[in-house]
Amino acid sequence: MMEETFDVIVIGGGVIGCAAAYFLSANPSFSGSVLVVEPDPAYTYASSTLSASSLRTQFSNSLNIKISQYGYDFISQFHTLMSVNGNGPSLKFHEGGYLFLAKSDLQVETMRQNNSVQLANNADVVLWSTLELANAFPHLNVSDIKLASYGRSGEGWFDNVGFVDGFKRKALDLGVKFLKDEVVGLNKDKRVLKSINLKSGKKICSGNFINASGASAAKIAGYAGIELPVAPRKRTVFVFDCENSPQGTASLNNGLLPLMVDNTGVYCRPEGKVFITGCVPHNDFNVDYDDFNPNYAEFEDIIWPALANRSKYFEAIKVKNYWAGHYAYNLLDQNMILGCHPELENFYFANGFSGHGLQQAPATGRALSELIIYGAFRSLDLSPFCFERILENKPFLEKAIV
Repeated sequence: MMEETFDVIVIGGGVIGCAAAYFLSANPSFSGSVLVVEPDPAYTYASSTLSASSLRTQFSNSLNIKISQYGYDFISQFHTLMSVNGNGPSLKFHEGGYLFLAKSDLQVETMRQNNSVQLANNADVVLWSTLELANAFPHLNVSDIKLASYGRSGEGWFDNVGFVDGFKRKALDLGVKFLKDEVVGLNKDKRVLKSINLKSGKKICSGNFINASGASAAKIAGYAGIELPVAPRKRTVFVFDCENSPQGTASLNNGLLPLMVDNTGVYCRPEGKVFITGCVPHNDFNVDYDDFNPNYAEFEDIIWPALANRSKYFEAIKVKNYWAGHYAYNLLDQNMILGCHPELENFYFANGFSGHGLQQAPATGRALSELIIYGAFRSLDLSPFCFERILENKPFLEKAIV
């Protein structure tokens, strides 16, 4: 039987896989064929569609800041870039900013260090004293807060489903093929990956392969005999409303609350007339790939106490909806792993985003296309995210993990 062959096979059709497929097919220097294999094209359990879909520049790592700045520029042009037959998607990007709160001396010192990196990279982030914070958001209890960090522009939230669909729709228009199937094996010859085995029984060959399989990335890597320190970590998102919505000053952000990250790690942001919220669980451990059972106790035990302490408006709130998704968690340093394993020259990894996949998808997709087409990064040097650091156990740290 004749085996199908593509120039590039992308394993995983979430936002990273779709972005890679788009950037490859949109590049005039690439004339090859691209196949995206995705077992769940409805994205029922995809990290991309279950996330809080936000973008920020308030990182501690210069590269992560630059990646988000490019993501912001790309999202700002998304309607035009993803247009098909004159019809482009709207992401309803809300430039509401992030507001980080610091209570302890260690949090304050870290916030100041992060801000110096942010300013050095032209991020529009300001530090506020307790008084400045109280003036901006009079409803907040600031008695225990020593310092705040606020992103005045370049940060916000958007339609994650529209983001994935826009990439996919444009990639299809550019000739990319999408296949509903599951990769159950990889075939290699010495230092080269040759083909994939699918659950349907098909075997498909290619010259280049991209592992963009999200929280399942370690399972895919294992088929090639590679150990990848990426594991699923469950995050439950809650939707709630309150009788009176807290607001800021009328001159700031139209009075709307930004995406607030409390000193406890609990986050909260407006979503129309309601709010969404979540936290890092006290017992943050790896879960099964199919474990999407929401942990309602997090709301009662962690989230509500923190919110009620932060604002009187959050003392009486009601949960309207909730769901659980997975972080593709990089166990070494919570930063992406990008590029080939040194012993397998045509198997490209784009994994371990640890909750940053949506905002980093444009830069990652562009980078993957450059590696495959030119053999090197051209737009932004992302080599510090290489696989070698994993093998050498040398973390490339990011302090600002939410």
